[in-house]
Amino acid sequence: MPENPSKQAHSEALSDIMLASAHNVRAVLAGRSLSDSLATTPSALRAPAQAVAFHTMRQLGLAREIKQILVRRQPPDALVDAMLLVALALLDTAAEYAAADGQGPEGALPGDAPRGRRPDRTSQHRDDASRPGDPRRYQPVYAPHTVVDQAVKAMDSQRSLRPFKALLNGTLRTFLRERPSILTQARQNPEAFYNHPEWWIEKLRRAYPAQWEQLLEAANLPGPMILRVNVRRSSVAEMLRALEEAGIDAFQAGPDALALVAPRPVQAIPGFEQGWWSVQDLAAQKAARLLPLQPGMRVLDACAAPGGKTAHILERVDVELTALDADAQRLERVRQNLQRLGLDGPSVQMVCADAADLSAWWDGQAYDAVLADVPCTASGVLRRHPDIRWLRRERDIPRTAALQGRIVDALWQTVRPGGHLLYATCSIFPQEGELQAVQFAKRHADASRLDAPGQMLPLPDGEKVTQDGFFYALFAKKA
Repeated sequence: MPENPSKQAHSEALSDIMLASAHNVRAVLAGRSLSDSLATTPSALRAPAQAVAFHTMRQLGLAREIKQILVRRQPPDALVDAMLLVALALLDTAAEYAAADGQGPEGALPGDAPRGRRPDRTSQHRDDASRPGDPRRYQPVYAPHTVVDQAVKAMDSQRSLRPFKALLNGTLRTFLRERPSILTQARQNPEAFYNHPEWWIEKLRRAYPAQWEQLLEAANLPGPMILRVNVRRSSVAEMLRALEEAGIDAFQAGPDALALVAPRPVQAIPGFEQGWWSVQDLAAQKAARLLPLQPGMRVLDACAAPGGKTAHILERVDVELTALDADAQRLERVRQNLQRLGLDGPSVQMVCADAADLSAWWDGQAYDAVLADVPCTASGVLRRHPDIRWLRRERDIPRTAALQGRIVDALWQTVRPGGHLLYATCSIFPQEGELQAVQFAKRHADASRLDAPGQMLPLPDGEKVTQDGFFYALFAKKA
C-alpha cells in the first residue's frame, strides 16, 4: 500500500487517524510487525494511519528521547505511551514546517532552522519535490495547533485514556515552547539523532566507514513505487501510454520497470486486475535476470513468497518451476499473484515445506537453477518497512546467518552438475551477504562463484531511482 493516503482518506478526522496510528505503534513496540498490525486497522483509516505510523517509525528515536526528557514517569498504559510518540513525531514535523513558513510561536521558535524546504500550504503532504521517494512529498504535515488539539481529542474519545489527557496536552505544549533546547538535548543521543537503534548504527559504521551516515539517512526516506511490467500481457511502451491517459506521471527505470513519480493505490493504476504489472523494487527485479535460464529448464524458487521473483521468472522464460515456502498462507499469496498475472498452470508446482529439510519435499530430481532468496533481517528495505529497525535485535543477525547457511547447504544438493544457484538477501549486513557467500564457497569445493552484483546499497548511484539494499551471489556447480 502506498504511503501517501488519498484525499478521501484525509476526510477522516486527524484524531481518529492518530488513535489508529497509536494502536499500530503500540503493536510494534510489543514486537508485532507494522504490516500485520495495519491489516487489522479499519479500511477507512488504514491509508492515513499507515502514513502517520510510518512517519512515527522514522522519527521514533527522536520522539522517544523527547518523551524521556519531558515525561518524568513512564505512562502506565502502553497506548498512552504510543499516543505520546505519535503526537511528538507529528508535532516536530509540524513545528519545523511552521518555522519554514514563517509562522508564529505555535510553530518552531525563531532561529530554529528547518531541515527541509518550504512546504506547500495547500497540502497536508510535502509536494515541493519531483524525485520519487522524496520525503517532502509524503510526510504528513499539519499545523502545530491542529496536532495538539486533535491529539487531546483522541485521548478524550477513549475512557481509558482520559485520565492522561492533561499529561499529553502539557507535554506537547511544553515541547512547542522549548523545542530548540529540547531538540539540542535530545539529539545528543545517537538513537535520537539517526532514528536507529544504537547497535544498528554501530554495525553500519564498522561495515561501511565512508557511507554509514548516508545509509542511515537514506533509510528514513520512503521508497519509490516501482512497477514491473508483465511482458506476457503488456509492454513498457503500452503501460506508459496507459499511465499517461490516466494522468499518472511515470518513467522507465529498468528493462521492464516503471517508476511512479507519486505512489498510488494499486487499484487506481490501469491494468492491475488484468495482470499487466506487479509492484517490485528494481533491486529485486535483478534476480530473474541473473539466473541463466533457458526454456524447458527445471527451476526452484526456494522461500518463494510473496511471489514477485517467481512471477518474474515465469514472465521471462517458459520453465518448469517449483515455488517452495514454509508458510502456507504466504504460499497462497504466491498462487493468487500468479493467477492474477496469468502465470499459473501445469508447469508450476507449489510446495509448502522447510527448504532446509530435503526429506520433506525434494523428489531427488536435480534442478537446473535454484533461487535461494533466503530469510534475513531485511535491513536493506527499511524505506518500505521502517518498523524493522525497532523490531530486530543484534542477536538476530547470527541467528539468521546460521539459518541461511543451513538452507543454502541443503539447496546446493538439489542443483545438478553444471547448474546454478543464486543466493539473495534484502540485507546490507555483511554477515548475511558477502561473508555468507565467502563461507559457502569454502564449504563447497564444487562451487564456482560467477559475476553478480554482490552488495547493493540503497544509496543514489547516478540513477533516477535509488534501489533497495540487496545482495546477490551466483554460483555454478562444477560438472
